[in-house]
Order: sequence, then C-alpha cells, then structure tokens
Amino acid sequence: MKENIFIKRPVMAMSISIMIVMVGIISYFPLPLEQYPNIAPPTVSVSATYTGASADAVMNAVIQPLEEAINGVENMLYMNSTATNSGSASITIYFKQGTNADMAAVNVQNRVARAQGLLPQEVTRIGVTTTKRQTSFLQIDALASTDGTYDQDFISNYLDINVIPRIKRLEGVGDVTLLGGTYSLRIWMKPDVMAQYKVMPDDITAALAEQNLEAPAGQLGEKPINGNHGLAVQNVFQYTLKYKGRLKEVTEFEDIVIRANDDGSVLRLKDIATVELGAASYAFHGETNGKEGVQFLCFQLAGANAKETNDRITALLDEISEELPEGLEFVSMMSSNDFLLASIANVEETLIVAIILVVLVVYFFLQDFRATIIPSIAIIVSLVGTFACMALAGFTLNLLTLFALVLSIGVVVDDAIIVVEAVQSKFDAGYKSAHKASVDAMHNVTTALVTSTLVFMAVFIPVSLMGGTSGIFYTQFGLTMAVAVGISAINALTLSPALCAMMLKPKNERGEDVKLTLGQRLSAAVESGFNAITNRYMGGVSFFLRHMKLKKTIYHPIVF
Repeated sequence: MKENIFIKRPVMAMSISIMIVMVGIISYFPLPLEQYPNIAPPTVSVSATYTGASADAVMNAVIQPLEEAINGVENMLYMNSTATNSGSASITIYFKQGTNADMAAVNVQNRVARAQGLLPQEVTRIGVTTTKRQTSFLQIDALASTDGTYDQDFISNYLDINVIPRIKRLEGVGDVTLLGGTYSLRIWMKPDVMAQYKVMPDDITAALAEQNLEAPAGQLGEKPINGNHGLAVQNVFQYTLKYKGRLKEVTEFEDIVIRANDDGSVLRLKDIATVELGAASYAFHGETNGKEGVQFLCFQLAGANAKETNDRITALLDEISEELPEGLEFVSMMSSNDFLLASIANVEETLIVAIILVVLVVYFFLQDFRATIIPSIAIIVSLVGTFACMALAGFTLNLLTLFALVLSIGVVVDDAIIVVEAVQSKFDAGYKSAHKASVDAMHNVTTALVTSTLVFMAVFIPVSLMGGTSGIFYTQFGLTMAVAVGISAINALTLSPALCAMMLKPKNERGEDVKLTLGQRLSAAVESGFNAITNRYMGGVSFFLRHMKLKKTIYHPIVF
C-alpha cells in the first residue's frame, strides 16, 4: 500500500499550512471593514442652474434636452430628474451593478457635452456639472456657533474654504456635501425705480457681464522684430497692461454703470437696486443644538475601509478644532463607526465563543488533549486562510462574511475530527504504531473527505453565482463558506494526518493497568449513560411494536 506523502514528510505538510496562515494574516489587515456589502448601483449626478427660472421652465429648457442626450448611455438602468422653482436642475442616472463608476461618469459627460448647444446661454455660462454620486455616507458633522457670534453665511463660507477641501484630500473620502449656501453677492432690484428709468433686468445682466470680467489687456511697447537680421530690437518701455478685473467689493458693484445719458449723467446700479453680500440661497436653514450651525456630510469612496476613513476624518476635525475662531466648535451628529463597531464586535465575540465551545466539545468526546489540538489547528488554518481568498475576490469584512465564518466553524472542524477518529479506530483495532495507523486510516477516509467537501461546495458555489442586488449578499456569504470548507479539506489531507502520526498514541501503550484520568472517567460515565438511554429507547420501541402486532391480531375484523 502506497504511503501518504504528507505522513512521510510532515515538514512539507506543516509548510503548506504555515504558508496558508501567513498569507491569510497578510491579507487580513488591508481588508476593508464595513457593516454590509455595498449593494447600491453606481450613480452619476448631472446638475445645472437656470437662474430665475420656474420649475416648468427648468424642466422644458434644461432637463428635457439633457435627458434626451443621456438616455441610452452604456449600462444605464434608469434615471430620475428634479426641477425646482429656484432654478436648479438635477438628473440622477443609475447603472447596472458592477459598472465602473469612473467610466460611467465619462460616458455621461460625453453625452452632456452634445447637448450644450441646446441649453440656454445662462445655463452654459454657469456650467453643467457631472459627478459620481456617492450613496453611503460615513459621518454627519456640524460646525456650530456656541455663543451666537457668527451666522450661517459665515460658518458655511468658513467650512467651504478651510475645512471641506482638507477633508476631501483624506484617503477613503469620496465627497463632502455642505448643507447650506456660501457667501454670494445679491442684487435686489427695485421695479418701480427701474420703470421710471425704463430699465429692464436684461440691461443689468448685460452691464454685469461687460464690466465684471477678467480679460487680457495686452502690452505697451512690445518688442518688434528686425526683419533683416531676425533680432529683437531693444525697447526699454515695454509694459504689461493691467486693470482691476473682476469686482470684489459691494461698493464696486454699486458703481457699475447701467446707462450713460445724453446730458452727461450716469445711471448706476445703486440707483435702481440694493446690492448686498448674503447667502447664495435662502432655501435652507439649519441649527445645531439650538444654535446657529451648518451641517456637512462625508461620503465613503468605493472600496475604502470605513472604520479607518472615519478615524482619519475624526482626527482631522480634532486638529482643525484648535485653529477655529473663538465661539465655533465641531459637533459630531452621526458616525457609521457607532453602528459598524458595535455590529462587528458582536459577531467577533460570537466567533470567539463558537471556537471555544467547539474545542471544548471536541475535547469532551475525544478525551485526549493531543487529539483535541489537531481539530483546533484545523479551525485556525481554515479561518485565517479564508481571509486571503476574500482579499483576492475583492470582499470586505462585513456582517455577512463574518457570519459565514461563524457558521463554517462547525463544518471545518469535521474533516479533522474524521481523520482523528479514523486513526483512533485503528488503535482500537490493535495498531501499535501511530505512523501505520495514520497511513491506513487515510486510505479509508480520503475519498470520503474529498466527496463530502465537494458536495458542500456544490451547494454554495451555484448560489454564489446569483446576479442582481441580492446576489451580492449570496456571493460573499456562499463563497466565504465554500472557501473555508475547501481549506479545511486541504488541511485534513495534509497537516492532520501528519500530526496524527507524530502526536497520537495508543491508549494502552503504557499498559493495561494504567489508572484512568478524571476526563476518561467522565467520558466512561457519559458513554455508559448514553448506552443505558439507548437500550431503554430500543426496549420501548420493541415493546410498542409487539403490542401493536398483538392488538392487530386480536382486533382484526372478520371478513365474510
């Protein structure tokens, strides 16, 4: 009979298991940590602003041309649009699961570019924005004025300039959304005064476009080229023209000339309108704990570690807190870490308890410390090795994958127990050599181990191939269990028989009169009790069958 190569060379078997464990440990730390797998389909958001237009005008002039251009983009599922009376337009495009979000955004941007000529000039001048829309947020924080010194406009502007750009640069942060408007110059026109001067709103818009712009003014004394020699003639009076450019102060906007009259007088913007520095939009107002405050949402980048990203954001906010003006402070309103850590901690606790219980049960029935070590090692090798396959498949550490590991504990230990029991049965049959017993035992159980493993994997692997949103859950759960059982089978065929040949010994190796240990006595008592219960059950079943047979004989009807 051919000898098992792993029993013959136990170092090779140990090397395989050690390699599996090492690769699993290395793969464990980079695994992203999240509460649930990301099942939200990739989305791209297209936004535009048609200042002063109603919702109907925005729908007809902006959204309809964009929808016609975007419709039918690659891997698109559906889209929905929103128009408001404030002139804002928003289109959200949903794509099939698994679509590359970056490529989806590029394809949508190309479609939007085709529709630029169909949009109103005011919309194209402001710009149409195309962004990857993040669906899962990490934190909701707020910057609040504790003493009421600062209003919302100041707080929003401070966040927009000093805080949000720094958060966006953090690793793992996809986007940051500010729930509030920043500073903006607002012009409140006076219709009665404008009617007296016969001025239309378009006149004010045209004046702003002409007088508030950045443009090259050229140079004075540009160096001419000598045509004979191709050499530049020296000119010491070269000067680059400069002008004020875009206006910055409220007074500068007030002095914009709307119209010059024939009598030499000038109609300025301040004569027909009130100019002030206010908020870009008054549609949103928020408070934090009864004080003036502005909230902002931090969104997760796809595939990032949620816990680590949350920790980076919290550390950065603590650092920025030292730089805040007096009277401002950050308030943490919600963090996904609160739910994430609580859920993961419960599952990890369950995992540890399950391992301990399995080891205790194995020891209780095997009544041999050395025999218990072998299934225990199989649990560690199988679970740790699964992390490597999870990293290779792009899975994350979430409730589903950890729950799969918990359920797989009772399965992965079975293969090692089968090997140990097979070897001990050989000892009971009279084998004196652990090496010989292990070799013969593996010849008997190898086929059964491989068959049972393949049957188990044949159940979960097809389930893991389900598509759609629900398929994401089934895939991560099923493949995690299948991989764990597969690694346990490899361990049972390699390391377990090698350890059995090295560690196990016949019970009577030291003589038949050896005093029984406490564990052995307890095992004998349990076995005796179990046998007594079994005998009583079998006796009861036999009595019941005899009674039913007798009753049938006595009361059998007579048929004529």
